[in-house]
Amino acid sequence: MTKFDPADRDEHGHYIGTEDTASDHGEVEAACLQAVAAFASSTGVGHLAVREPQVPSVTHFGVEPPVDGFGLDGLIPGGPTGFHDGAQVSLEVALELVRVMLRDKGAWCRLEVEGAFAVHVGWDQYLYISSVQPCEQALARARVLGLFPERLDSSPYEMDTDGEGIRRPGDDDFWACLRWAVAARRAGLLEETYLEGASRWHRLTRDTVDTVRAGLAPRARLAVWPDLSSDIDAVLGALPAEGLVEGVWQDSDGRIHSALAHEDAFPELAARTSSAVAAALLPVYADECAPLFTAVMPDSDGVVRARWRTEPTPSDRNWAFLKTLHRGEIVTGKVAHIASFGVTFVDIGGFIAIINIPELSWRRIDHPSDIVTVGQEISAEILDVDPVCERVSLSLKALQEDPMALLIGQIGQTITGRVTRLVPFGVFVCIEEAEDGFEGLVPNSELTDGNPDAPQLGIQAGDTLRVKVLDIDTVSRHITLSHRRAAAVGSEP
Repeated sequence: MTKFDPADRDEHGHYIGTEDTASDHGEVEAACLQAVAAFASSTGVGHLAVREPQVPSVTHFGVEPPVDGFGLDGLIPGGPTGFHDGAQVSLEVALELVRVMLRDKGAWCRLEVEGAFAVHVGWDQYLYISSVQPCEQALARARVLGLFPERLDSSPYEMDTDGEGIRRPGDDDFWACLRWAVAARRAGLLEETYLEGASRWHRLTRDTVDTVRAGLAPRARLAVWPDLSSDIDAVLGALPAEGLVEGVWQDSDGRIHSALAHEDAFPELAARTSSAVAAALLPVYADECAPLFTAVMPDSDGVVRARWRTEPTPSDRNWAFLKTLHRGEIVTGKVAHIASFGVTFVDIGGFIAIINIPELSWRRIDHPSDIVTVGQEISAEILDVDPVCERVSLSLKALQEDPMALLIGQIGQTITGRVTRLVPFGVFVCIEEAEDGFEGLVPNSELTDGNPDAPQLGIQAGDTLRVKVLDIDTVSRHITLSHRRAAAVGSEP
């Protein structure tokens, strides 16, 4: 719906009439508001929700000069901070917001009743109104008011929800991850975008995380950054020769400020930052440095209803991937690296999981290379998924039958095995013929009835020793043997 007569368009659809694209602050503007009210009345709408509110962040590009508070003062409780996504406003307030947008003073939003009604204000005072009702009387009213309604399939200002951005919720898992990052000194700064184009900054410590969380605006977008630096000279020395940067600094009173600056404003930014107690320079281009991770605050019931999408960081992608994994699940991956300290790293779909050396085999091994090689494709069971530390633990042996369980039938039997090690508390004997066969312990008390002060006298590694299998514990992986009782069995007639 517009004030522009379709008859005044050229062959390309461009308006060539005499109507000004700015609001007249008078009869035409009033006619637009009355027409919106008529459509709302026909639909039975008395309240609307503010969706995707925004204000200009740097330069006002509207046809009218900006005003203090972006036209929201006295209209929305709390001004810009109350102008949040999901805020419910009466039809009267919604019409005043339409007036603000028609006058192009800076504040903008979509006004909607989900699934029933919407008002979008576009360039040059184009109004896009959708309703689940035919609204024939409202259409007639608009024409009487001198406006020109035209039917469209959809509003060009409908929110695009098909993007690839990740909407990670700012839920308990997110805050646990943030606390861990703060404690590990990986993170220290939280950017809260409560409106498109308006942000607040919070410096974090382990003691302030919960307080910051409690004070966030509804449905805010969050971005986590490394902490500010107290080395102001080093920060200012990192100013690029040209381009656009965002400076963030904390003054002696603890307040945090931020400013976007092009190269011609770098001297002013440096002057404002020079007396700060801590500062940082953040790039603003998407292909440069990204925050550590991001989130969108859910409503009080835990559901994310904001339609914002954040630019996914590597950590956000990890979070999304980890949400698809579950303990006990079988995954296939490729061995990417074997660390000298015995941990095997496995690429499972672009995420690096780990296999600790005890999870490679049921049998004792000296090094992972005894079992796997770099580049080898393997299947393993997920033991644990830790979304806070972004860690996945795998087990290769979980997919194999425990060979120790096959030995339980030998309990009570007497066998001959090879002595592998002598220790102060006994002797280890291999009870299988294989090199990596399971070893059992013959405690000193079970070696001999002879000299109690030197029970191992005459026994050496490599000797064969007759032993009786007393117990096999597959949980603790302990096998208990007795040479004394085997000798007694051998002496029976």
